[in-house]
Amino acid sequence: MVTDQLSATFAALADPTRRAILARLTRGEATVKELSAPFAMSGPAISKHLRVLEQAGLISRGREAQWRPCRLEAAPMREVTEFAEEYRRFWDESYARLDDYLKTLQTKKDGTDDHDE
Repeated sequence: MVTDQLSATFAALADPTRRAILARLTRGEATVKELSAPFAMSGPAISKHLRVLEQAGLISRGREAQWRPCRLEAAPMREVTEFAEEYRRFWDESYARLDDYLKTLQTKKDGTDDHDE
């Protein structure tokens, strides 16, 4: 069983069906039937995906008359963003160093070409 929020969020996001469900919920709440429409899978299979998303805190289900709309709960994604931000900084710095190195090589090449003429 997943014990920390970040692990639960990543585990839920690991499946493309669950990511597609979350993408649909960014447009507003939807019923289970509406969420299952684009998928060629059984109702119980969709319910299992929704249960994983709900346990990870990524969706909530309300009660309105006879239907239970699902809605996106994006707060757990904040921790994912913070986690990924560290890696973005690493890559930005790596690309900046690579850019500096390539400029140095180009300058040396341009300087060499000038002396060869």
